[in-house]
Amino acid sequence: MKKKLLITTLLGMGIAAGYSYIPSQLGKVQQRLKQNAEDAIQSLAIREKVLYLTFDDGPHSAYTGKLLDLLAEYEIKATFFVVGKFAEDNSDLVLRMAQEGHTVGIHSLEHKSAMIQTPSYTRWDFKKSLEIMEDLGIDVKYYRPPWGHVNWSTLQQIKSHGLQKVLWDVMVGDWEEDSDEEQMQYRLLKHASPGSTICLHDGRGDGAVQNDAPLRMIETLKKTIPLWLEEGYRFETIDEKYRHEN
Repeated sequence: MKKKLLITTLLGMGIAAGYSYIPSQLGKVQQRLKQNAEDAIQSLAIREKVLYLTFDDGPHSAYTGKLLDLLAEYEIKATFFVVGKFAEDNSDLVLRMAQEGHTVGIHSLEHKSAMIQTPSYTRWDFKKSLEIMEDLGIDVKYYRPPWGHVNWSTLQQIKSHGLQKVLWDVMVGDWEEDSDEEQMQYRLLKHASPGSTICLHDGRGDGAVQNDAPLRMIETLKKTIPLWLEEGYRFETIDEKYRHEN
């Protein structure tokens, strides 16, 4: 009797272990498949020499229009992460971005770091930013946190609004007051590689704006884009990048 009981117990434990093992392994398989898909997209971008130009901190009345003119000249589609209050003040530029085929995401309402935000402010920040974009008829899918900083509330808001967080792998200090065109071009050519998401800035920062930092960024792109094109690069929006992944 004891022997039968022991066998029954062991069988039950084995079955239970098997059931617990299956979800665990299933989760690992799903994660691996997701990683494989992401690796495949990155591999495709590398083979095809794709770059993703992204611009933060605008729109700015003195600079963003010039940047849009440059992108139109080369028929390049880019991604703009706009600051809510600046978008509200320069709605014509935001509409032009969308009309010319660029992807428009949000970059907070007032460009405040998540490191100093309360949960209630974070909720209001997302709500107000998205309302501004909705009033302009723009469906927002992407969010870039100022300085890349996030907290628990930020992550909750990203999830609840169905947004995709977008960071970068190339930044060249173009927002700095003493930014130098030659140095920026050197950094762009050195650090950008197939599949890179490049973060540049077309506004914000009183000191930088007073010192025409965004204009120097635009002048740098005027010199750098032809070199990238000669090397066989093409440009896509972040929307196109994630559309491939899905």
